[in-house]
Amino acid sequence: MKCRLMPMTRPPGTRKRRINHRAVNPVQLVIVAGVAALLASSCTINESHLSATGGPVTAEMVLSESPLAGSGPAPDVVQSDILAVSPEMSAFIDQYVDRDTNQNEKLAQLIYAVIGENRFLLSYDDSTRTASSTFRDRRGNCISFTNMFVAMARDVGLTVNYQEVDIPPDWSMTGETYLLSQHVNALVNMNSALSRVVDFNTLEYNVENEAREISDARARAHFYNNLGVEHMLADDTSLAFANFRQSLVEDPTFSPAWVNLGILHRREGYPAYAEAAYLEALEYDRLNLMAMSNLSNLYEEEGNPEQAKYYADKVKGHRLNNPYYRYQLANTAFSEGNYKEAIYNLKRAIHKRKDDDRFYFLLSLSYLMSGDREEAARWMEKAEELSQESEDQKKYHHKLDLIKGRDSS
Repeated sequence: MKCRLMPMTRPPGTRKRRINHRAVNPVQLVIVAGVAALLASSCTINESHLSATGGPVTAEMVLSESPLAGSGPAPDVVQSDILAVSPEMSAFIDQYVDRDTNQNEKLAQLIYAVIGENRFLLSYDDSTRTASSTFRDRRGNCISFTNMFVAMARDVGLTVNYQEVDIPPDWSMTGETYLLSQHVNALVNMNSALSRVVDFNTLEYNVENEAREISDARARAHFYNNLGVEHMLADDTSLAFANFRQSLVEDPTFSPAWVNLGILHRREGYPAYAEAAYLEALEYDRLNLMAMSNLSNLYEEEGNPEQAKYYADKVKGHRLNNPYYRYQLANTAFSEGNYKEAIYNLKRAIHKRKDDDRFYFLLSLSYLMSGDREEAARWMEKAEELSQESEDQKKYHHKLDLIKGRDSS
């Protein structure tokens, strides 16, 4: 496991995940992480969209009166101090970081202590952990590692906060269930220098992507939402519901948790509660494609084709304007041997975003497979030119040599 330390610009990356999950109709799970005028008042409310008392389901009822809670209260969520520093962490810090030195030295020493000389050996997995659990197990996902770093950095007196990072969507699918990840990293505010971004996902990191500093409460919302998804994938409905609800206790405006509550209710057979949750997600994020896509599927199932089409059209329009969705379409077309379609989508992606070397690399391969070596070489040169990673540059250069028939040894 490596991390990246950078001057503050704008960060992240995506992570493709494969999951095994029973399929309902296509649903999209949102893990830590269209312009739709909300037309809730015009939605058709039929018998299936009524609560047990005969009235429409509200967002408040999703949290307080959900049938998923059963006859008794939902299981208690273990209240974790996600930033607690264990005695073992303190001892590690004392061994490797001089608490009396300046900020730049503290940061450098802490980073080196965690990733230098294979001393710590962090390993990525899909589990969400607190700072102390991540330190103990040396494992976790991006928010786990960020929890650990934020806790340790604050312990030595650094001013550090969480950031949400807008990552390009990279869809994966098992059966008919999609998983989309959001990314979180850390921002260290230095008194006498540029702020520094510390990110533990180096493979897909892109400094040009948007990032927003967030509160600790928002970070906790990510944490409990992640746990909720993990429990939902394990078919533990009660704990999934409890953790999604706790996520919204931390931050009621956290739309990914509302989307996931909708998914949970939909798959358990409560469409009225699912609808209310999806619509609440759109109250806080009117561009939430996950909420709109799931609403479209829900309305289609419930026999409301007009509303289904309304949200489906919103999703399609916004996705086709997203260069990374075009890139995903191109990847699919390429894998199916439809190189003309791949080239079309990649050129549309490049029109929207001209600085991502992956677009040019796949475009080169598409031309190569189409038999146009001249265009393949042209676009591979562009990929090499744009690449910021030395390993990618070597890969592109080697491919270019092969295209041009040069000896790359």
